[in-house]
Amino acid sequence: MTNQIRVLLADDQTLIRAGFRVLIDSAPDLEVVGEATNGRQAVALARSARADVVLMDIRMPDLDGIEATRMITADEDLAGVRVLILTTFEIDENVLRALRAGASGFLSKSVQRADLLDAIRVVAGGEALLSPKATQSLIARFLDTPEPMPLPAPAALDSLTDRERETLALVAAGLSNDDIAERLYVSPLTAKTHVNRAMTKLGVRDRAQLVVIAYQSGLVRPGEMPPAR
Repeated sequence: MTNQIRVLLADDQTLIRAGFRVLIDSAPDLEVVGEATNGRQAVALARSARADVVLMDIRMPDLDGIEATRMITADEDLAGVRVLILTTFEIDENVLRALRAGASGFLSKSVQRADLLDAIRVVAGGEALLSPKATQSLIARFLDTPEPMPLPAPAALDSLTDRERETLALVAAGLSNDDIAERLYVSPLTAKTHVNRAMTKLGVRDRAQLVVIAYQSGLVRPGEMPPAR
């Protein structure tokens, strides 16, 4: 079947991998193309198996999921690979580190079947998997930690149009393209175009980094929702 999303499982627990494999392979548009038991294997298999999405556990032997994520997202040959972090707790300091390393989002290991499959599709499509509640909590903690994220300086926002800045603020609030379109009275395609242009101008790879830029620059603040037009 063509246009299948190729998924790599990276987890040191055999039962976890087996369970996810059964679920993923049950979807006609998804395919498990490899399994890694540590971060080093995950990096190698992301390349050799031509994965689109890596379901990455954080705590693994040899090389943990955060370092593996950093290696994957820093490799130009793997520019199209998205990393979805698997975590026991939705709000976790390690999740913050994973987002800094370039992960596109995170997912609880207790996720429901339909949500797991949808999450893979969302991330494969270039979206960030960040719920509004989790986004606010994560960014609030991000701003309280000293470790910087290598992202464009706040002055880089000057390159955005007013509509792109407005869209960026809504992305930071955790809104999807459909939600942004409804709020701005534009089509979902137009909303997606604004998001993509903001990513291009700011030099980031996905929405997760857009969220951090919005808060890091002071464009929005934790707990704030941009006012409706």
